[in-house]
Amino acid sequence: MTSNTSAASNSNASSSLHDALHITVQPAPGEKERVVLAYSGGLDTSVCIKWLQETYDLDVIAVVGDLGQEHDGLEAVKAKALATGAIGCAVIDMREAFADEYLTCALAANALYENKYPLVSALSRPLIAKHLVAVAHAFGAKYVAHGCTGKGNDQVRFESSVLMLDPTLKILSPVRDWDLGCRADEIAWAAAHGVPVKATAEAPYSIDDNLWGRAIECGVLEDPWCEPPADIYTMTTDPVSAPDAPAYVEIAFEQGIPCALDGKPLSLLDIIYALNEIAGAHGFGRIDMIENRLVGVKSRECYEVPGALTLIQAHKALEDLCLERGVLHQKLALEQTWAESVYNGLWFSPLKEALDAFLGHTQQCVTGTVKVKLYKGSCTVVGRKSPFSLYDFGLATYDADDAFDHQAAKGFIDIHGLSCKVWAENRLANDARMPAFADVDVTNAACRAVVDEAEDILHDAGKVCA
Repeated sequence: MTSNTSAASNSNASSSLHDALHITVQPAPGEKERVVLAYSGGLDTSVCIKWLQETYDLDVIAVVGDLGQEHDGLEAVKAKALATGAIGCAVIDMREAFADEYLTCALAANALYENKYPLVSALSRPLIAKHLVAVAHAFGAKYVAHGCTGKGNDQVRFESSVLMLDPTLKILSPVRDWDLGCRADEIAWAAAHGVPVKATAEAPYSIDDNLWGRAIECGVLEDPWCEPPADIYTMTTDPVSAPDAPAYVEIAFEQGIPCALDGKPLSLLDIIYALNEIAGAHGFGRIDMIENRLVGVKSRECYEVPGALTLIQAHKALEDLCLERGVLHQKLALEQTWAESVYNGLWFSPLKEALDAFLGHTQQCVTGTVKVKLYKGSCTVVGRKSPFSLYDFGLATYDADDAFDHQAAKGFIDIHGLSCKVWAENRLANDARMPAFADVDVTNAACRAVVDEAEDILHDAGKVCA
């Protein structure tokens, strides 16, 4: 197992946009128009640079976002972009903003798309789009571009985000527009045009990752019956090979935001890195699912999200302790709305902002500590405590210290069921029998038949004995 990147404290912050790009602020007279490309160095975006130059006759400015993804050095990615033909490349460290501005919102929402997996790509796209727009403004570009396919979700996320931030920018989508057909053709095109890429026909996985997790698709994974091969996983140990002894971790929260591990204060960014390592080493965080994409396609997706899932489970457990019942129940429904909105590319929408206001309000007293047990692919909450706990031992216990007024229960039930009782009396009086009444009658008849048969048997047995 390998870490997805080094901790934030061990990294070097990127330079400013102007320092990173050695080009003029605006295109000089007679120069080509400019396009800002979201660039990862992977197959799609590597091919995009050449394609944008040859097809649209544009100068390409690449933007590389450091979101905690696996890489061999982002300066090497920058060098590759420049060698492929980009006139400039900005490498931007987005990790702290990603953690503090995006993942805190996701955690407040316990964001699980379709109640299954923590959003990964959907959370990073609006932040990248924000920087694409900023670079376009700074360097006089009229276009922005991405390397998303025509049947994926990310095209919607990038383009919706850009349009909400600056509707005047024109968006180009080379992969969606070209006629290469499939990834194998794309790999061949890259080879023919001297574009170096890691993807091969033998391992054509499409991988998107950041500090919140990894999303893996394509290749043999497109067969939903095929068990994922071991080589797709890098953040998590096979649970079978995980340590035989469990690991216990105490996660402290302050107003819903993780702030310490095992009593040691840490930034959210460093907590995520640490839990990726700890939970991943114990085999927790693998998800293999059929996902409903926004464009209407079902796809088989595999995820590694050890730190994200651990934090969400711990956060939910603390909310169970601290949130009033009505708030908690309403929040559950809004969490799904939030996750679906962000999945669908509506990070900057008014609905999502309104949901953030509600969710943020609920986090005021979500402060305390949760203890989790990590063992061979599982994460179990085994303890929780908070100064804002609404758990009352005197009300909860069944021992002699019970402070609950049992006699009050009868009156509560009478009032709670009064409306339905009046309804039932009215329907019976008017012989307006509902299916439930009929079911009762059928049950009563069946029971009566059993009782009658038993009485007959006993009666006959009595005669015989006499």
